[in-house]
Amino acid sequence: MSILTFRGGIHPRYNKERTAALATKPLAAPDELVLPLSQHIGAPAVATVSVGDTVLRGQTIAQPGGFVSAAIHAPVSGTVSAIEPRPTGNGTLGDAIVLTNDHQDTETSYSGLGEDWAQADAATLRDMVARAGIVGLGGAAFPSHVKLAPPPDRTIDTVIINGAECEPWLTADHRLMLESANAVVSGLRIIQHILGAPNGVIGIEANKPDALRAISQAATGTPIRVVSLAVKYPQGGEKQLISACLKRRVPQGKLPMDVGVVVHNTGTAAAIHRAVVDGRPLLERIVTVTGTAVSQPANYWVRLGTPVAHVLQHCQTELTPAGKLILGGPMMGIAQKHADIPVVKSTSGILVLQPKDATTRPASPCIRCGRCVDACPMFLVPQELGAFARLRMIPEARAAAALDCMECGSCAHACPAHIPLVQLIRLAKADIHAAARKKM
Repeated sequence: MSILTFRGGIHPRYNKERTAALATKPLAAPDELVLPLSQHIGAPAVATVSVGDTVLRGQTIAQPGGFVSAAIHAPVSGTVSAIEPRPTGNGTLGDAIVLTNDHQDTETSYSGLGEDWAQADAATLRDMVARAGIVGLGGAAFPSHVKLAPPPDRTIDTVIINGAECEPWLTADHRLMLESANAVVSGLRIIQHILGAPNGVIGIEANKPDALRAISQAATGTPIRVVSLAVKYPQGGEKQLISACLKRRVPQGKLPMDVGVVVHNTGTAAAIHRAVVDGRPLLERIVTVTGTAVSQPANYWVRLGTPVAHVLQHCQTELTPAGKLILGGPMMGIAQKHADIPVVKSTSGILVLQPKDATTRPASPCIRCGRCVDACPMFLVPQELGAFARLRMIPEARAAAALDCMECGSCAHACPAHIPLVQLIRLAKADIHAAARKKM
């Protein structure tokens, strides 16, 4: 099996050995769960319950607030104790449904299609995915049913499932591929059926040979192609996967569907399988809990809405003022001030670092070495974008394709001057969006 890759990228320390061999365990649900109405890209969901209502596990408690939105379901049975603003992982307050757990897990009824799903039409299957509240579980949290409804003028010939999991420390997707390989393959086949795409590809980094074997075995007898990818960050980016697997380049300002491709995460594929075959909505996800400050690292099935503090308590981990708590991985995750935030659909990992691992070095002037350019997988010039951001040169930043930056952090990792290039480019992108809104 040849190893495929893309142009650019970096080789950070992966640090996956702490959890890669740890089987996923169910985490006990807490007494209180907090479910933000905005756990996805797009319009917030709209609550369909009121304070004091009794709910069942799996019951819909919020409907999509638009086409680009996602439903939310009760991960436990219990009572709606509040609908109010609560802290979220992006540093803001957001409206959330608060559930008091009765610890009975009394479930609503589910109605799936079983293995007869291939007899259903695309619209029926797409509606089942939408009603299940499924979003991209690789971190972007884009509502999955939207990806499954490309415009009529876009023909999709290939679906790629992202099994790279290139983010350091995280092993949630790795464990899912080992423990639910059949669900991942089944989910891909369902996605292909919905989109009418004849070709299916599952890309897995070469440092997961056991996952390659498990997925290859599950795909035996199907036309699905399982490919081995080079161990390089950010191998799991949509455009990088397309380049590696298909040798197609997505032009600047375009989407994968513009070159006939749709990309989904392994967790998303497995969730689609459960929604269509079993009728089960998205209630929980695998979360890797790891880092130099974590006493007992683990991979957990965590109910959505579970406070991060509850997860850390089970890992016998305490936060220190000088340490660092990150939702996600060290490259694209978001650092948090405290653990009073919930696990949501996009939470793939909880990373806790000791103070000595959390310090950052002060930036010095750019020496024009070009390492950021070599590392950028999007063919951008990060040091130039950083300069435009500092000087608030909005038209220049837009012309230099700042909006194409995927914020992977490769440039900052490669920079010998320790310039916070990602933060600067985020500033430039915010300025571009603000200028566009003023013109509306």
